[in-house]
Amino acid sequence: MSRECVLTCGVARHNLIFAGMSKTPSGIKQIAQRAGVHVSTVSRALNPQTRTMVSQEVATRILKIANNLSYTRNPLAFGLKTRRSFTVGVIVPDLTNPLFPPIVRAIERTLGKEGYVTMLADSDNSRETESAILDSLRARQVDGLILATAWLQDDIVKRCQERKIPFVLVNRTVLDESITSVVTNDAYGIRLAVDHLLQLGHRKLAYVGGPLNTSTATGRREGFIAALKTYRLSVREKLIIDCASFTVQAGAAAARRLLTTANRSFTAIVAANDMLALGCYDALTEAGLACPQDVSITGYNDMPFADRFNPPLTTLRIPHDQLGVQSGLLLLRKMRDPAVVVPSMHLEPALVVRGSTMAIQR
Repeated sequence: MSRECVLTCGVARHNLIFAGMSKTPSGIKQIAQRAGVHVSTVSRALNPQTRTMVSQEVATRILKIANNLSYTRNPLAFGLKTRRSFTVGVIVPDLTNPLFPPIVRAIERTLGKEGYVTMLADSDNSRETESAILDSLRARQVDGLILATAWLQDDIVKRCQERKIPFVLVNRTVLDESITSVVTNDAYGIRLAVDHLLQLGHRKLAYVGGPLNTSTATGRREGFIAALKTYRLSVREKLIIDCASFTVQAGAAAARRLLTTANRSFTAIVAANDMLALGCYDALTEAGLACPQDVSITGYNDMPFADRFNPPLTTLRIPHDQLGVQSGLLLLRKMRDPAVVVPSMHLEPALVVRGSTMAIQR
C-alpha cells in the first residue's frame, strides 16, 4: 500500500471544499460595508474559533450577509497567516470494522463545526503502514491527530510526543496514563455480560478475547477473570482464548478450538467484541450447534447491524457518537493550547440483551 493510497478525506463532501477555496469576488470588505462594521469584526465572525468575540446579533448578521454573497472563507490564506492548516488526521486500524465509521463521523462533525477538515487513514493493523501514514500527515502539516490504533506500548505515540504533535487516543489507550484518551470501561462492560449470563443460570463460561498488546483486549480479559473470581467460579485457562486480531475469522478459529479441546464443557461464550462473536456463530453452525439453544454468546461494542445478526446479538453498547465527539473536543483543547493538561475520559458501556442468550436448559 503506497503512502498516497492510505490518505483520504474524512467524508466525500469535504473533497469539494478544496475546489472552492479561491477568494470570491464578494470579499470581507464588501461584507463589512453591508454590515456596517470593521473588517476585523467580519474576520472574527467568520472564524468559528473567534466568533464568540463578536456579539451574537452582529455575528448572525454578518453570516447572513456572507451567505447571501456566496462568500467562502479561504482556509489556505488564513492558514498562511496563522501557520495552521485546519486539517486533522484520524488513523483507524481497520475501516472495514463497523465500529469505526460512526466514531469517525462524530469526530468529523465535531471538528467541522470549528472549521477543520478531517483526513482519514486506515493502517490495516500494520505498524509500517501507520508509520508511513504519520509521515504523510505531517508532510501535509496537519494540526493534530486522533489515533484509534494504539498498542499498550506504542512507538507512534512516542513519536507524536517527541514531535510535540497534539493528539488524542480513542477507543484504545496506552500504559502511560498521562496520555489523553477517550475510552470505555472495558472491565465493567465484561462484568455486565458475565452478570447477565449468571442470572440465566450459566456457570461454565468460555472467553474469546483479542490481541493482548491492546488495552481493549487486556481490560476485557481482566474483567472476565475478575468477575469469575467475584462469584467464586473456577478460572479455567483452557476456556480462555486470546486471538491475534478482533476479526470474524479469529473468532471462528477460537470457537472451533474451544469445541475441540474443551469438549463443549461450557454453555456460554463471552466474546471481546462483536466481530469475534460473529465468528463464534459461524463455528457453532459448522459444528451443527445452535445459538442460544446450545451455547449462548455475548459480544462487545454493539456495532451497526448487531441487531440484524441471526440471532440478534446480546452485547455491550458503547457510546460511539460520544467517543468521536469527546475525542474531537479534547483535541481542539490541545491544539488551542499545547501546554494544557487534558485529562482522559472513561465512558460507560450498557448491556443490550437480545436473542443470542437464553436461560440454561436444565
